[in-house]
Amino acid sequence: MNRNQLKYFIAAAESQSFSKAAEQFYISQTAITQQIQTLEAGLECKLFNRNTRPVSLTPAGRAFLTEAKAIVERMERAQERVHEASEGLAGSVRIGYVRGYERSNLSNVMREFHVHHENVLLTYYRDYSDALAAGLLKDEYDIIFTWDSTNLALEKSIEHVPYEKSRLVAVLYASHPFARRESLTRADLKSEDLIFASHSSAQDSYGDAVFMNLYKAAGYRPNIVARVTDIESALMMVATEEGITIMPQFCTAKISNADNLVFVPMEGENEEEEIIAAWKKDNTNPALGLLLKRLIP
Repeated sequence: MNRNQLKYFIAAAESQSFSKAAEQFYISQTAITQQIQTLEAGLECKLFNRNTRPVSLTPAGRAFLTEAKAIVERMERAQERVHEASEGLAGSVRIGYVRGYERSNLSNVMREFHVHHENVLLTYYRDYSDALAAGLLKDEYDIIFTWDSTNLALEKSIEHVPYEKSRLVAVLYASHPFARRESLTRADLKSEDLIFASHSSAQDSYGDAVFMNLYKAAGYRPNIVARVTDIESALMMVATEEGITIMPQFCTAKISNADNLVFVPMEGENEEEEIIAAWKKDNTNPALGLLLKRLIP
């Protein structure tokens, strides 16, 4: 039994004519007859009463017509899905993102992609930057959005593009003397108790060193009272006036009615954090390719 046999049978059954079915498929009546006979032999029963004019279905033929239509429909849908998957129109993409980035515009971008490609399942994983890098190298993710705290971009197996540059902001409690300032510099914060907010779970990561060098360039070593890897905890510590912190604006942009918190932009050429999109060069997931076409102009 094959799809053509089923299609020929359906056409003959609905038109009650082998000759009309043959015309529909631009083949000879003999070819139609032979294919239906082969189908009947495989089923070990007659599907047509050939002694009537027009031809009519036997009881077995009437029962089989419903099944044949369903089989053809399922086969055609399966073929469509295989084609969609090969073109990236179906499938899944595993997306990792650094802690705090859930407050960014990423969800809006992914929602727009999903609207146009609803057969692609997007799954999300939130983690530290170093864990994301390790997971990408182990093929646990298709793509990650991260602050590169591990020099992941230098890996030969990794492709990456800058995705977003976010201005750093100082997070102050409302009664802080600098709370009404329009901007701040690193030098302004020399005497402050600092809650060091890090994207990395590892102590003294490459990413941490980048920001520590900003304090060094400002001429001092910061008074770090706590190193925190959870954004919400850092905000809580500032709200209770244990110190101040600095974090990317994407972590604070969607906070409204913040209790006892004030956000002041940092001033300076390097006072920003760059988020990269990174994926493995040998990743052949067609759905990832489709996503990259939308993400990368």
